Amino acid sequence: MRFDLTDLRLFLAVVDAGSITHGAADVGLSLPAASERLRDMEANGGVKLLERGRRGITPTPAGEALAHHARLIQRQMAQMHGELGEHASGLRATVRLAANTAAIAEFLPQRLAGWMAGHPRIDIELKERQSIEIARAVSAGLAEIGILSDAVDTSGLMLRPFAIDRLVLVMPRDHALAAAKQIAFADLLHEHFVGLASGALQDHIDAQAARLGTRLKMRVRMRTFESICEMAACGIGLGIVPETAARRCGRSTKIAALRLTDDWATRQLSVCTRSAEELAPPARDLFEHLAAK
Repeated sequence: MRFDLTDLRLFLAVVDAGSITHGAADVGLSLPAASERLRDMEANGGVKLLERGRRGITPTPAGEALAHHARLIQRQMAQMHGELGEHASGLRATVRLAANTAAIAEFLPQRLAGWMAGHPRIDIELKERQSIEIARAVSAGLAEIGILSDAVDTSGLMLRPFAIDRLVLVMPRDHALAAAKQIAFADLLHEHFVGLASGALQDHIDAQAARLGTRLKMRVRMRTFESICEMAACGIGLGIVPETAARRCGRSTKIAALRLTDDWATRQLSVCTRSAEELAPPARDLFEHLAAK
């Protein structure tokens, strides 16, 4: 079943006018051309769309369904043209931003909300990536701005400090490890864990286990830091989350949090770009906003 946009415009015009003659005139088609298109629509669809009577044209139930969807398509087309027109005229812009899990979950909502509220015609295309992927994407021009850790090669990029991201271990307050203040990741590999279902941070943690020649004993994977903390509080397994998330969850969940002594667990997050001078004004404004302390 193949209908083009002219078919749909004609069909709606005929239905609205109750006449093939008037509908054809409304869309600038001759009566023979309009009649042929309508016959082809019914033939291609294998269903009768219009009832032809003395009082004019009325849609069949199938025709009513087609008219409904045709109107939806017309509205979507109008919206698309409007948005493209705004971009073409410079009234609307999109900034491509790549960031790691911690930045997206813990820092960006607050940093972005006020800026976006003040720039209602600028959209953000936000993608979650590991820091090494972010550096490559910004270097290749696939993202205008990135937020990444200092653990990767950022040569050729312009960096500004963004935040300190510390990863901590969360567990029930009565856990045997809760009395410690800090612990090394290598000393935990015999324990069971609760992790993230997906995302750059979990990939990062899994990679650290792989470097030690093992895999984490994962009991369950959750979608949010809050869920990890709740499961950890119930003794399901240990969790590794940003310190900011542990503090937030600790207000309502009975968890203890220990800092990890590994270098990779304390990360300086930076906002980066290839060159501020190369950025379009909306992206440059966002870069300066994210870099501001």
